Amino acid sequence: MKFLKSLYIHKQFYIYLAVISLCFLVSFWATILYPIAWILVIVLVVLLFTDLLLLYRFKNAISGRRVLPDKLSNSDDNLIPLTINNHYPFKVHIDVIDELPIQFQKRDFSYKVLLKPGEDHSFNYEVRPVERGEYTFGNLNIYSSSHLRIVKRKYQFQNEQMVPVYPSFIQMQKYDFLAIGNHLTQIGLKKIRRIGHTSEFEQIKDYVIGDDYRTVNWKATAKRAQLMVNQFQDEKSQPIYSIIDSGRVMKMPFNGLKLLDYSINSTLAFSNVALKKHDKVGLLTFSKQIENFLPAIHKLTYLNKILEALYNINTEFTDSDYGLLYAQIKRKVTHRSLLLLYTNFEHISALKRQLPYLQAISKKHMLVVILFENTELETLISADAEDIQSIYHKTIAEKFAYEKRLMVKELQKYGIQSILTAPEELTINTINKYLEIKARGLL
Repeated sequence: MKFLKSLYIHKQFYIYLAVISLCFLVSFWATILYPIAWILVIVLVVLLFTDLLLLYRFKNAISGRRVLPDKLSNSDDNLIPLTINNHYPFKVHIDVIDELPIQFQKRDFSYKVLLKPGEDHSFNYEVRPVERGEYTFGNLNIYSSSHLRIVKRKYQFQNEQMVPVYPSFIQMQKYDFLAIGNHLTQIGLKKIRRIGHTSEFEQIKDYVIGDDYRTVNWKATAKRAQLMVNQFQDEKSQPIYSIIDSGRVMKMPFNGLKLLDYSINSTLAFSNVALKKHDKVGLLTFSKQIENFLPAIHKLTYLNKILEALYNINTEFTDSDYGLLYAQIKRKVTHRSLLLLYTNFEHISALKRQLPYLQAISKKHMLVVILFENTELETLISADAEDIQSIYHKTIAEKFAYEKRLMVKELQKYGIQSILTAPEELTINTINKYLEIKARGLL
């Protein structure tokens, strides 16, 4: 039974059968082909048993291995390495079929290669998940066939391997590298260092023309016999919270990724940058109830806790309770903090219903409301209107786009900071806003 399960007929075998069948058919009129057809049958049978002997003579003649990472990064291209080893003493044709997780909906994965005797072959393929959760890889199927190409022998490896998909840690590492390497300006991010007069002392330096005489350090001046001044920097370790609305408005997908997942990826990357800037980071997620609350802490290992919390966030089909959000912030966030609120409003009326709560929050904290542009509307707006229906669609699209800009103006009117961004540019614009607020000393 095990032998039969591993035995497959090569498609070339059916070509041979078709040729023999044609010979038998033609022999009805040309009788000379009849004995030739039977000779071909015998040859095919001999080749069949020879091929079976070649492939099944050696035990475990092919080995394969799929190397899965500990976790996959959501919305990014993740490399999956495969290694195949040929232990046959002759060349074999290899056909690899990997059973990808059902979430990818890909059933045509195939990789073909010709391996020499004793040769090891490695290659990579990419997968791009767009949902967080557990992804289960099925069997790694390897089909080997000899140069006769009559039958194929199937080998199976690594059945049912599970790997979790986490928020985009690849994106996080990308911005971490840029921050460390001082290359943020290359992608439009502003990295500004502001020398201020806050309570945090940085160093004593030589006086130069232009320095504020009020910062002269007279003791150091007396010791060095030259003017020395105190230099201060913006206060560090300020509390910063990422607040994610997980209500139904965040289920809208763009390029296969929900707004919620764009927000989660941005929160992870931003939190990493803020920690490197010596600020405290925290997390709050809400819909009809408060789902997660992590107090703001400055600790690099705290990022792992944030990552685990983000992994388990799911979108609800209900409207979010901003009154509950206001009460939670008032009770739990006691110090003035920077609050980045990831949410979305499609109509100005929806924003106005929640505006009293946003105003109340902004009285004590620096609130930044992050809204998403509907990039699909831009396609409609830029398209030429050729008939009445397309004119109607374009007019409605322009109305929705205008309402988004109107929301930004409405928030500015009440002194609330805002970001209106395309989903793909969310992380860049969020970090940019954070650096701008730090540079201007608004917090």
